[in-house]
Amino acid sequence: MARIRVAAPCKINLHLSVGERRADGYHNLESIFQTLDFGDSLDFEILEEKGRCDILTHTLPGAVFQLPPEENIVFKAVSVFRRYTGFDRGVRVLLEKRVPAGGGLGGGSSDAAAALAALDLLAGTCLSLAELRDMALSLGSDVPFFLADPPSGRGGEPWVSQAGSGGAAWVSGRGERIVPLESPPWPALLVSPGFSSPTGEAFRRLDLWRAGGNRGGDFNGGGTLNPAELIEAFSGDPAAWPYWNDFLPALGGGNGDFSVYRRILSTLRGGGAAFAGLSGAGSACFGVFKDKGGVERAAKLLLNEGFLVYVTFFLARSPFRVLNC
Repeated sequence: MARIRVAAPCKINLHLSVGERRADGYHNLESIFQTLDFGDSLDFEILEEKGRCDILTHTLPGAVFQLPPEENIVFKAVSVFRRYTGFDRGVRVLLEKRVPAGGGLGGGSSDAAAALAALDLLAGTCLSLAELRDMALSLGSDVPFFLADPPSGRGGEPWVSQAGSGGAAWVSGRGERIVPLESPPWPALLVSPGFSSPTGEAFRRLDLWRAGGNRGGDFNGGGTLNPAELIEAFSGDPAAWPYWNDFLPALGGGNGDFSVYRRILSTLRGGGAAFAGLSGAGSACFGVFKDKGGVERAAKLLLNEGFLVYVTFFLARSPFRVLNC
């Protein structure tokens, strides 16, 4: 196998509770991740020249993405894979970006996970899921989630089979503890407000906000349910989901993004969303609907307000998908 094309779907955080800053600089998280049928795609080609790594990026409208190739997380994933396995063949990657950068949608993390899994197939290294996750965690806290299932067409060892798991999971710790969940078949609407929310800055603002004695919020503010109760609620009516995002009330200062989030979430709910929230550390918002007609009506409302929207649905299968070999 010398070529492979893979899909790298994005995710939303239906729930996101952020712990206090740890001694190592990270925060413990408790979150429900859900992949969507919207994302990037990557074409990999093996080259004769050893050690070469060409990253070509094709950015589609709405997916602002400006990075030197060596700073691209796909380039970093290739480097990590080489250090871990000794793989030295040249690689050319065409990255087709659809997911807006800085949107809390895990676009870069999904790209990195797809790169590790694709290289494992191309190189024939047959790494275990645990080995791939170790590499993934060194690239970012969200990356291991996108390696939660075996790739299409490959089951059993050397991958750890997780029967019944799909595109959703309860994720905790720094992102390394992943419990697959049964994914419901809900339509969804992604909304990009037109600005990014760098993750590091969002965590800094959250820490400062908490240092001022603040907790919770008045729009999707914090709650007190335990993980078992939050997981159990996932299989129920999204209109009754008791989920929140700790970043939302903390992002009220600075550039005024909270007022934009409030406007988007209000329009989503007014447009028929059973549940609406902020994904990750922002800036993308989302609505979960019970029917496709509701998604399309809300999409028109938000388009008329000048926002970028993406009509999609929950993925109920493994995040990693081989599109072509």
